Amino acid sequence: MKDILEKVKFDENGLVPAILQDIDSKEVLMLGYMNEESLLKTMETGKACFWSRSRQELWLKGETSGNYQFVKEIRFDCDNDSLLVKVKAAGPACHTGKKSCFYQRLSSGIIEEVPESCSSGNVSGAELDKAAFLYRLYDVIKDRKENPVEGSYTNYLFREGVDKICKKIGEEAAEVIIGAKNASKDEMIYEIGDLIYHLMVLLNLYNIPLRDIFAELESRSK
Repeated sequence: MKDILEKVKFDENGLVPAILQDIDSKEVLMLGYMNEESLLKTMETGKACFWSRSRQELWLKGETSGNYQFVKEIRFDCDNDSLLVKVKAAGPACHTGKKSCFYQRLSSGIIEEVPESCSSGNVSGAELDKAAFLYRLYDVIKDRKENPVEGSYTNYLFREGVDKICKKIGEEAAEVIIGAKNASKDEMIYEIGDLIYHLMVLLNLYNIPLRDIFAELESRSK
């Protein structure tokens, strides 16, 4: 990764402009700035991370809102002094709630708002935002692992280790099966929720990023 950073032409402030583009619709979502640290974090985590010029700190897009921008490809321009970051957006890119920061246009000398285009896929923005909750849940479990809280059930599982976690996964999987045999949707929903949570704990135990699971599923769809 150091070789990659050496090829980037950062400006006198150590920054390079990074344009976010929706990889499916090709819509330009926003413009941000990255320094070496934020670009490295972007490559390591698969989530777009910038340097906030106003706050003078790293800015992981979506860390507060859950509207992460999942990086699929990074391109360099011909001079290596700007980046095109192609992403799958888990919600609006703009802090106003708009899908893109570029929602205004100049028309006949007047700045007017551009109607948002319809999504080309079958997944709504609301559904994508709910999917982003899985990443927030993963991050909460990760935080419990790194910063234990007294009385936390998650920390209890980490203390007990892999045998206890796997036992719980087995128990919850059995409960899902029972719910299915009973044809009880409510029971299945509840138990599948428990199963997913315990699987998240297992992923964190072995430091397996959630994006690796999605990548595996995506590769199978191809």
